[in-house]
Amino acid sequence: MGNIVGSVSIGLPKRSSQTYIVATAFLSLFAIVGFAYYGLPFFYDFMIKEYGWSRTFVTSGNAMAKLIVAPSFGFFAGWMIDKYGPRRLMMSGALMMGIALIGLSFADSAGLFYLFYAFNAIGYVCGGPLPCQVLISRWFDKNRGKAMGIAYLGIGAGGALVPQIAKGLEGSFGWHIALSSLGFLIIIIAVPLAYFIKGSAVKTKETATSEKAIPIKAILSNPNFYLLAFGSMCSIGAVGGVGQHLKLYLRDLSYTQADAANVMSFVLFASLGGRVLMGWLADLIRRKYVMILIYLIVALAIPLLLMPDFPGRIYIFALIFGIGLGGDYMIIPLMAGDLFGIRALGRTMGIILVADGIAESLFPMLVGAMYDSAKSYAPGFIVLICLALTGAIIVSFLPKSIVSK
Repeated sequence: MGNIVGSVSIGLPKRSSQTYIVATAFLSLFAIVGFAYYGLPFFYDFMIKEYGWSRTFVTSGNAMAKLIVAPSFGFFAGWMIDKYGPRRLMMSGALMMGIALIGLSFADSAGLFYLFYAFNAIGYVCGGPLPCQVLISRWFDKNRGKAMGIAYLGIGAGGALVPQIAKGLEGSFGWHIALSSLGFLIIIIAVPLAYFIKGSAVKTKETATSEKAIPIKAILSNPNFYLLAFGSMCSIGAVGGVGQHLKLYLRDLSYTQADAANVMSFVLFASLGGRVLMGWLADLIRRKYVMILIYLIVALAIPLLLMPDFPGRIYIFALIFGIGLGGDYMIIPLMAGDLFGIRALGRTMGIILVADGIAESLFPMLVGAMYDSAKSYAPGFIVLICLALTGAIIVSFLPKSIVSK
């Protein structure tokens, strides 16, 4: 695949080393994002029913954590990864995410609910996309888009499986044990492979020979940083707003637990194709255009939720939305690497991921509040459509070529 330089000696490591890196990133994203992020909304209706909480409240935990907790750790986590490598943070992030889900399984008060969502946010920052993006970018030079796409299949695979696993566990043991079991599974899946990552600063040939680290001050003074940040916030906010409410929307349509789980799984199954397709396109054409395409796909999918029902409507939506969802998260680090280089990717994405996390948490809460007020998802979904289109417009102002090497 790409030429790389080992962290101990100069030379080309075995291809199996790159395979191991991709597998490690795949399973980390499989558990920490696929299981945790896409698994938690499956349990929202149980919390609402048992505790009497509103839709605004059950989506506010993610917002509180990413507004208050994640900004405190995002840049620090990026700095730690750039300096020491991603291994330690990936392990600690998986442990904290597992603790978060175990805690949320018995959190019957607002205080406990917010406490364990704080663990959720720290686990996501430390063990989720950020370290995996840097890990892939440092080990791969050529075919970086394909490698990132394969690693990000973990999110789709985990997200597609978790509704089925949660449905089965909830049916047999109740939702409390089902949620805590997902927490234990995250630790078992994500920690071991990260533990055996060799070296702390594996670098591509490019970074070892030619690339100079761009100071963070220069990045923050570059207008393209803000175009990338705000553009990605818009699209991530749109997909988060839909994803966090999809099961509740389906339950309003009288879908059974099993049928709702099947739709959620199909969305994430479709995202697998989206990740492969967009990763392949990202190595063929300018990534700016791939990013715009992804955001337009998201914007075009959401109106299907507002249309009168017709046969296959939900599954057509799930297919289109899943393809957009698959490419959405993956394209951001590829663009950031092009614009600001690999050596500063940890710090750059540490800030951007925090910004994206804020959008990803605020807009689901906004949609929940609009639903609680109007008793309809129409106003909230219209906002999300406009948000995704705004993201595409903002990204269109990014440069066509790489500006920093």
